[in-house]
Amino acid sequence: MKPKRKSISYSKWGYIFILPFFISFFIFSFIPLADTVRYSFYEFYRSGIKEIGPNFIGLENYKSLLQSDMLKYAGNTFILWIIGFIPQIVIALLLASWFVDIRLKIRGKQFFKVVIYLPNLIMASAFAMLFFTLFSTNGPINSIFMSIGIIKKPIDFMGTVFGTRSLIGLMNFLMWFGNTTIMLMAAIMGISTDIFEASEIDGCNSIQRFFKITLPLIRPILAYTLITAIIGGLQMFDVPQILTNGQGTPDRTSMTLIMFLNSHLKSRNYGMAGALSVYLFIVSAILCFIVYRITNNNDPDGSKAAARKSKRARRG
Repeated sequence: MKPKRKSISYSKWGYIFILPFFISFFIFSFIPLADTVRYSFYEFYRSGIKEIGPNFIGLENYKSLLQSDMLKYAGNTFILWIIGFIPQIVIALLLASWFVDIRLKIRGKQFFKVVIYLPNLIMASAFAMLFFTLFSTNGPINSIFMSIGIIKKPIDFMGTVFGTRSLIGLMNFLMWFGNTTIMLMAAIMGISTDIFEASEIDGCNSIQRFFKITLPLIRPILAYTLITAIIGGLQMFDVPQILTNGQGTPDRTSMTLIMFLNSHLKSRNYGMAGALSVYLFIVSAILCFIVYRITNNNDPDGSKAAARKSKRARRG
């Protein structure tokens, strides 16, 4: 009889290789996160040179936030996100559809891909400083408009609610639509060409093909894009912070939730900052779950729905 060979298990090496990640995550992410939640239940701030706390006060920080301007700043954050995200997803879908359409025979696709992705490589702080210089009352935009006779006096873009929000939305759009376009292009290119050829034979036009075939088949990537955009929108900080010098001007209409959180951290009010962080986490989780449920299709071929209908028919 031949001796039995001992089976060698390599699974332990997988755990060893991923162990450094879990150690780093536990030290640098999990422990600070747990501390943030813990501090949210404490009175812990600095008054002058005197440090107050930490004193356990339960849910008082959460109640105080609800009575503050937090909901107003949440509305500001949502508006600024919508202004930037809606054009971003629309333009990205159009560009992705055009670039992958073989029939259009677009030349220089690689060049255009690089150009639309370039703004994503620029730091948000540098981008905000650029727009602050361009659209200031003494900036190039006003100078050009006045020199060609469009306006007679400089426009204070950052002195109005519409102007400030529009600039913030425009910057967020320019920084992220290239990245979204590349991801959607990859998703569309993953669709079998046989499906598009069959739809063309069946007489589908471009609009029908886009809404009936392309959009449903790239739903997972759309869900990922929307979820990451929601998280990024709730974390919006650097662009409005630099553009308005941290004041959220005019009249705090461009103050975001993270800017509000930063103001608590600057004043060393760690209890309120922790409570606001927990609120942000809960809101992010709820919104992402809703988006996932809406965009996730557990029955792509309709077999489950047909089975349920047949079962109801038998019962009836």
